This record gives sequence, C-alpha cells and structure tokens, in this order.
Amino acid sequence: MHVKARLLTPRTTVSAHCDLPCGVYDPAQARIEAESVKMICQKYAENTDEAFRTRAILIKEQRAELVKHHLWVLWTDYFKPPHFEKYPELHQLFNEATKLAGATGAKGSVDVDVAQQLLDKIAQIDKIFWETKQA
Repeated sequence: MHVKARLLTPRTTVSAHCDLPCGVYDPAQARIEAESVKMICQKYAENTDEAFRTRAILIKEQRAELVKHHLWVLWTDYFKPPHFEKYPELHQLFNEATKLAGATGAKGSVDVDVAQQLLDKIAQIDKIFWETKQA
C-alpha cells in the first residue's frame, strides 16, 4: 500500500489562479449569447406570425440560459478572492447580470432594452476580466 501511495503522489506541484491554465475563460461567450438574445427580441417585435414568435421565445430562453451558465463559470471558476478584493463591485455585477439573463430579465422578457441592459453588465464584467489578465 505504501508503494502505491508513493507512486500516486504528485512529484510536481503547480498553481494557477483558475481551474485550468489561462486562456479557457472569456466573457465573450456570454456576450455572444446575449447578443443573440437581443437580436431575437428585435426580430420578435418585427414579426406577428405566432409560430415564429413561439420559436423565437424558445430559442431566446435557451440563449439566455447559456448566458447565465457562462457568467456563472466566470464568477465561480475564474475570479478568485484577490479579484473580489480589488474589484468589490464584482459580486454585485455578476448578481445583476445573471438576474438580467434569468426569468426576471431577458429569459422572461422580449424587451430589447432588458437585453441591452444585460449586454451592458457583461461589458462591465468584460472590462474587469481583461484588467485581471494584465496583472
């Protein structure tokens, strides 16, 4: 048993501020999905066909759910305590952005202004994200 434990013990210890080496996280994923949400809201408003509108809502809700997913991954996997100390507004930004993507926001609405508010929050998160990459 002792030999097995010795063989399985890592010989090299590495550290990173995120789960994987940098380069796998990017707010662009959330932004692209949020842009789709906004475009769908615009197309929904321009079209009166009920079948089209039903499909648009279904796709918009799927895209909004992906926005939330990508934001949560950034919030929980990329950003670490030193980031939150340097940017104390970060938790609030993520909370507001995920709510804007959720049922009380873009997922539950076809309002283009709500979709734009979501994009604006993502832009604020994106700015901080790239500042942390410069450090």
